[in-house]
Amino acid sequence: KDANAALLSNFEVYQLLTDLKQQRKESGKTKQSSGQQNLNTIMYETLKYISKTPCRYQSPETVREFLIAMKDHKLTK
Repeated sequence: KDANAALLSNFEVYQLLTDLKQQRKESGKTKQSSGQQNLNTIMYETLKYISKTPCRYQSPETVREFLIAMKDHKLTK
């Protein structure tokens, strides 16, 4: 499968953004370009929004169980 064409669940986006946020905290502060500042704003706003959704309380196991349960319904994108 093409990794660039895959769909992500809200849980996966939340996990990715929280991991990136943690990595940036650990790496320390450096001067950032305007493009990097724009990316930080997008990440902040997305994380702020998605934190208010149920995906915050999900786990990889619950997402996997849901996908297995939905497989029989043959849903398309």
